[in-house]
Amino acid sequence: MTKHVAVLMGGWSNERPVSLKSGGECAGALRRAGYRVTEVDVGRDIARVLAELKPDVAFNALHGPFGESGMIQGFLELIELPYTHSGVLASAMAMDKHQAKIVLKAAGIPVTDHVIVPRAEAARAHAMATPYVIKPIADGSSFGVHIVRQGANQPPQEILREDWNSGEEVMVERYIPGRELTCAVMGDVALGVTEIVTDLSFYNYEAKYAQGGSVHIIPAQLKPKIYDKVQKLSLAAHAAFGCRGVTRTDFRYNDAAGEDGELVCLEINTQPGMTETSLVPEQAKHAGHSFEELVSWMVEDASCNR
Repeated sequence: MTKHVAVLMGGWSNERPVSLKSGGECAGALRRAGYRVTEVDVGRDIARVLAELKPDVAFNALHGPFGESGMIQGFLELIELPYTHSGVLASAMAMDKHQAKIVLKAAGIPVTDHVIVPRAEAARAHAMATPYVIKPIADGSSFGVHIVRQGANQPPQEILREDWNSGEEVMVERYIPGRELTCAVMGDVALGVTEIVTDLSFYNYEAKYAQGGSVHIIPAQLKPKIYDKVQKLSLAAHAAFGCRGVTRTDFRYNDAAGEDGELVCLEINTQPGMTETSLVPEQAKHAGHSFEELVSWMVEDASCNR
């Protein structure tokens, strides 16, 4: 019998447009792979919608709070609907950047120094010596991220905007110069390492999603031992959180810091972007898996009690 897959997408977070794009492309790939697919733009009535649809599997293409914070995962556990990606605890810990750093550090994975401060305090005076980065504690797609450069006179005042909806506390962390690297894990296998190159100030929302905003170099041109280290640390992060399915771990690499440089883990993404040209599908393709094969694997891997 053909599996009926409900692709959960949209929602109401800042990342709604990204989620709709991810979900739409995943739905198309799943149809091409032979599944019966219903696209669900998730609203507060999701319980009623899924009760009426009665799908066999939920493909979670939601991004941002609710979609990757453990909330939708907990709901899917309650109704006993198998779902893709990580479970409740892994999702919740990875979404909270402060808690995530505690887990990463405990697992022996290098992270940047950071402090958590009220955003009003972060806007009033430098919370640490420049250069540093200010970011929301629990948001994705680089929403609300600001780099404060060396010698800046004051912190960014944009974090005081009335339309700020990313919490009253922010993370302030040491800025690591150098190269942007990322590596996906599929099950228990680390895929290739990608270097992300952009002419913009950093790998921000525009660099991630605008046409020509960034260039993805796969495999990244690194010393073999550094390439191998990125893969091993990505697997270690995936295991430390108890993740399932597909994840993507992001790094900064300052190759000018000593003989082997400084490699630092920024975060692990339990719900990475899933358009056909997103980083994870690109890495899967490099490993010999088509987009259709990747999303099919995710559906077949779906379960409860993740």
